[in-house]
Amino acid sequence: MPDRAMITDVEDYFARGCGRCDRFATPDCSTRLWLPGLLTLRRILREMGLTETAKWGHPCYMHAGRNIALFGAFRGDFRLTFMNAALLQDPDRLLERQGPNTRHPDCLRFTDNDGPARLESTIRAYLAEAMAYAERGLLPPKEPSEIPLADELIEALDSDPDLAEAFAALTPGRRKSWALHLNDAKTTATRLARIEKGRAKIIAGKGATER
Repeated sequence: MPDRAMITDVEDYFARGCGRCDRFATPDCSTRLWLPGLLTLRRILREMGLTETAKWGHPCYMHAGRNIALFGAFRGDFRLTFMNAALLQDPDRLLERQGPNTRHPDCLRFTDNDGPARLESTIRAYLAEAMAYAERGLLPPKEPSEIPLADELIEALDSDPDLAEAFAALTPGRRKSWALHLNDAKTTATRLARIEKGRAKIIAGKGATER
């Protein structure tokens, strides 16, 4: 079995996968199945002038200091996810919710490798809209909740459907424990580290204080 760790170099994603599961760096990795479509997305995003980096094991694209979009590959599809998607107009209602914890439709879902090419003009329009909001510093209004979730956790849930589904299935008390655990962290780096370390516990249905 190849050594597995969530990738930090974006080139590794296209060569070996994200590093999130045991299929990393094997012919069975989902990135192998969807590589042509993923490369089309990469071309479009880079041609739009976005800065390419790796976050949460996926290629992430930034503009004006903000995360704009990222994409990921799964067994049955691959997706382009927009950050702060509640701002997007989405006139054709093409955006979908990724999971039960996703508050707003935020992704374009593809089930064949030609999908991104067919929607290229739409993808470019949505990216241009998101980039304009970033330049203006606009964010969607925060929605009331019992305990606000850290922005890093919201982004992790939006980019990881398995994590989102598991988090939504937690009891209210366990969700609260994770909110408190992350809100207590003083830096983004600490919050991201806690999310990565806690992912297996969330998938297992456990709260932040459980062993």
